[in-house]
Amino acid sequence: MGSIGVQEEKKPHAVCIPFPAQGHINSMLKVAKLLHHRGFHITFVNTEFNHKRLLKSRGPDSVKGLPDFQFHTIPDGLPPPDIDATQDIPSLCHSTQTTCLLPFRNLLSKLNAAADIPPVTCIVSDGIMSFTLQAAEEIGVPEVLFWTTSACGFLAYMHYPHLMERGLTPLKDASYLTNGYLDTTIDWIPGMKDIRFRDIPSFVRTTDRNDIMFDFHMGEAARAPKATAVILNTFDALEQDVLDSLSAMLLPRVYSIGPLQQLLNQIQDHDDDDDGGLKSIGSNLWRQEPECLDWLSTKEPSSVVYVNFGSITVITPHQLVEFAWGLANSDQNFLWIIRPNLVAGDSAQLPPEFLTQTKEKGILASWCPQEEVLNHPAVGCFLTHSGWNSTLESISGGVPVLCWPFFGDQQTNCRYSCVHWGIGEEINDDVKREDVERAVREMMMGERGKEMKAKAMEWKKEAEEATAPGGSSHVNFDNMVNHVLLATPTFV
Repeated sequence: MGSIGVQEEKKPHAVCIPFPAQGHINSMLKVAKLLHHRGFHITFVNTEFNHKRLLKSRGPDSVKGLPDFQFHTIPDGLPPPDIDATQDIPSLCHSTQTTCLLPFRNLLSKLNAAADIPPVTCIVSDGIMSFTLQAAEEIGVPEVLFWTTSACGFLAYMHYPHLMERGLTPLKDASYLTNGYLDTTIDWIPGMKDIRFRDIPSFVRTTDRNDIMFDFHMGEAARAPKATAVILNTFDALEQDVLDSLSAMLLPRVYSIGPLQQLLNQIQDHDDDDDGGLKSIGSNLWRQEPECLDWLSTKEPSSVVYVNFGSITVITPHQLVEFAWGLANSDQNFLWIIRPNLVAGDSAQLPPEFLTQTKEKGILASWCPQEEVLNHPAVGCFLTHSGWNSTLESISGGVPVLCWPFFGDQQTNCRYSCVHWGIGEEINDDVKREDVERAVREMMMGERGKEMKAKAMEWKKEAEEATAPGGSSHVNFDNMVNHVLLATPTFV
């Protein structure tokens, strides 16, 4: 084995590969750091395009890694886009599925031939990068699929074939989007109650049986049983019925190991001097503007509305203006993240009158350290697209949500936030400034807002208990490592 030492030879080696979009990378990096803390050598695989974005946003030091935490790249099979932004998602889904297996296989061969690192002993792959299952089988190592959705979103994806069998999708024509059909009750998915067709991940809203996004997610979910295990960034108390239903459906064990940041906090709280520089390894593809934290510190507790629609949502210029005037007319403090490609086909043009009227109340930024923002005492509510990372980070911060879901499992997360967890209210698709004003005022000053804040604080406590030593997520993570990732002998 050349220069590799005996100790290094026995070290387990996990290859972690996220789907190439911001939220997926953030979550996978947390898993990788937790595994590194457990003694794993880590190879983290980004696409070449996202690796360049990471270098641009965080500087070269952010991906130097450590001797036993290294970054590698594979091509995504797409021509580079004109702007520094998330690529077209349907194109990315099709391309990763059809072009990435060969370069990933070649990377594994290169890693296993290297003299100075241990051979690969396991793969942790994004749930929608399931081509990796074939590569894991070829080299004889276990693979864990990490579905970065909520458990309820994942369960809904698992039932896509049944929705088709029952004739619920594809839609007969486009009128079904507006004629009340979306309110059809879905009462036959075990573990899911009070769900309508509109609450199923949105790719079912198609008239085309061969729709790329529908087919892609149905196919990826169908391959989940081929994994050695499935992990989810959630916790038992939050989604118990759904997790029980998933466990009954899937032969591989389902492990709930979230909120991942809170598990990481356990390490950072107790092993500050022994994190090996992990804190310097970051995943943001846009340059963060931490100055907004200084601004928050000048505000009263629970007095600021935080607005962020994530890394993929695209809104129209009209919707931007309606949100702007709704915020202005609510007369509340706000921190609004407007990333460069938020508005379709345009740079984000806010009315000059809006900027003048809100200069004492609001601050705009292009990106921010979201988890720090949501844990800041000044933040009183979160106007969100209901992406799963954002939803869970809000729960972890004890912050109630105003939901404006865009696509995918965001619709499912919105429904659960509003109906099952009691922490949110939905804003209509067809956003109007008066609705935004009313919802913000109620959340920040009304009785319903107080109730939701209290509920969010209860869930925050549950999340802390789940990730504390002896808690469900803490135990599940240990069991997943010991019973799955370390269950087979190291291949040398």
